[in-house]
Amino acid sequence: MTRIFLRMNAISTLALTLGFFVPGMASAGQPASLPEAPAVRAGTCSVQGLMDQIRRGLGSKSQAYKLYLRTLLRESAVNLPLSELQEAFEREYDPAMAEHLAAALVARTERDLEPEAMQAVAQRALADRDPAIRAASIRALQRTRAPERTGDLFENLVRDPSPEVRKEAATNLVEDNLEVYGGRHGPAADTAVAAALASSDPKVTAQVLGNLMTGEISAESVRKLQRLLSSDSAEVRAAATTALGGVPVAEMASARESLLGMYRGERDSGVRKAILQSIARLGFASAVPELQRLRGIDPSLTPEIDAWIRVLNMNLQEWSLILREKQRLQQAR
Repeated sequence: MTRIFLRMNAISTLALTLGFFVPGMASAGQPASLPEAPAVRAGTCSVQGLMDQIRRGLGSKSQAYKLYLRTLLRESAVNLPLSELQEAFEREYDPAMAEHLAAALVARTERDLEPEAMQAVAQRALADRDPAIRAASIRALQRTRAPERTGDLFENLVRDPSPEVRKEAATNLVEDNLEVYGGRHGPAADTAVAAALASSDPKVTAQVLGNLMTGEISAESVRKLQRLLSSDSAEVRAAATTALGGVPVAEMASARESLLGMYRGERDSGVRKAILQSIARLGFASAVPELQRLRGIDPSLTPEIDAWIRVLNMNLQEWSLILREKQRLQQAR
């Protein structure tokens, strides 16, 4: 039991930053507790004690305090009995509390303790009868290494009958790719592409692919993206097009050929704009001749093509700079 007090030192800085008083951590000059955020009692060192504290705290109007309580449980999780945490999670049916407990279990796996802790959360995300609990379990997996540790979990989650669950799964895939892996971990991006392909919900597929960094994806994932270019959904076609614009160097030629061929037959103006942007991104200045050959296909997009040609001819070497200059030109029109 005394070990939890040592662990609480790791979160004392957060508590003080948020302006909360935790007994045993305060010193002269440190801020007192907010009126609506009751003090966390240092004697609360059991699963049930922490749960009771958090359950009371959920009624607070302070979002910062709620974040602190979640952090308290997650940071304390490594010193709490796994069996008690798991039992508490499995019998909890308040979504907010279930999410807190799930986050604590996930933290144990993330700290290289029991892999079964995260698996318990993944299983409930898949199988619980209440979609609100399934969604809460998925949120607890956000910004973790769950894509590496849970096999085909997300391919199943994106097929869930609940729109809320599907959306949470898509959000996780995007957040993990960007925030955990910095967009530079091929297996995580491949997992996201596979899940996007497995989904029959166009909004989910578009959410994942439209926000995914694909610079490290495999050749197989590139082929999956190319298959989605023939989707019945314009939203999916545009997102797959955007994803293809960032593929690895070895796959750029194939992606460009796919997009050039697609442009001629595409009828949706929004998708065509996405194609033009990805062609520009794949080729930079070398894409200018290709863009010039597309000018007569859709006269309404000639100004768009001309803007890309003008920007690419500036020979800017960073895609972010090219995008910024293109936006400046659009605003000036």
